[in-house]
Amino acid sequence: MAAQHLEILRDLNRNYIRSVEEADVRWFDAHLADDFHNTNPDGTLIDRAAFLAQIGRGSAVKNIREHDVKIRLLGDFAIIHARTTYTKPDGSTGGGRYTDDWQYRPEGWRCVSAHVSRF
Repeated sequence: MAAQHLEILRDLNRNYIRSVEEADVRWFDAHLADDFHNTNPDGTLIDRAAFLAQIGRGSAVKNIREHDVKIRLLGDFAIIHARTTYTKPDGSTGGGRYTDDWQYRPEGWRCVSAHVSRF
């Protein structure tokens, strides 16, 4: 069962990054918990509605790729740590890290919080 959950979480992680890149609000609306919160790279903490609005505006960075993904499955809770690379608006490359927290609920895995940093 753990292997099945890890595969689902790997897929959710890939789609999370894809959905940021493509401003796919519909995907996020289906996979974020109602009580989701996100810490942005500038340190602001936003709720689900503000996050969906932010995603809908599109990201200033492009070609976002995840690397060194580590999924920690802790029963009905999972923490995903990863590194990112991307292209900045000026064409230079950038990088960062993120941590996403997922909880297994009756409707399936839902992201309950995220924290993004850039360097």
